[in-house]
Amino acid sequence: MKEFTEIVGVTINPLYRAMVTDTISTTHLTVVDARFKYDKIWALGFISSMDILLKNYPEKPDAVKVVYGLAKSMGLDDASMRVDADSLSSWAQGKTAEDISSALRGEGDSELAAISKEVKDEEFWLYSRFFGIGLMSLMDLTGVVPDAPTMNKWLKEDLGVQTNKGETDYNLWMGVRNKLSMMETLMKEVEIREKKKMAARLEDKAAAAIRRADAAAKDAEAFGETPP
Repeated sequence: MKEFTEIVGVTINPLYRAMVTDTISTTHLTVVDARFKYDKIWALGFISSMDILLKNYPEKPDAVKVVYGLAKSMGLDDASMRVDADSLSSWAQGKTAEDISSALRGEGDSELAAISKEVKDEEFWLYSRFFGIGLMSLMDLTGVVPDAPTMNKWLKEDLGVQTNKGETDYNLWMGVRNKLSMMETLMKEVEIREKKKMAARLEDKAAAAIRRADAAAKDAEAFGETPP
């Protein structure tokens, strides 16, 4: 956390501090594990989750610094990860659920199939949260309704990774997204209320100004003067 703070150089918004701390701690434990292998699915998971989590960050320039700092503190480069994430996203556009399943089985010569082959060839390959979020991002990109059965199929049956962490991360991530959606709705409602209050105050000021002008005109008429 100290290294991240020094890299970012700004104070993290209190509403996001817990999220940033959790991301740093869990991801650090992943990347220092000798079994960890970086790939484009992991990159897609990292980038898409940061985009979603920091979408409404109040200080936009600071949000960019947060992503940079998170990546840098883990020995990674956020710009390179975004390039990798965009590459996999572009490939996934227009694909079906079966296309993804086929590639995850290692069939074909796509970049996703290449990742699958590397995973299958690595006896001690390490699954991690951002890899799971990367798979969920592929669901979003291909129009597949995200659910636990699809997560388990892609991870266990197609990719051959026998772990229950995928379903756990699915439940966790969908819970986070639901909370963010509710928070976003609440923020919009507050913004609308504030705009209505401001409009009402402006109307009151305008009405008061009109009343003062009318009063001044009546006073002028009372003294036989021409109103200004």
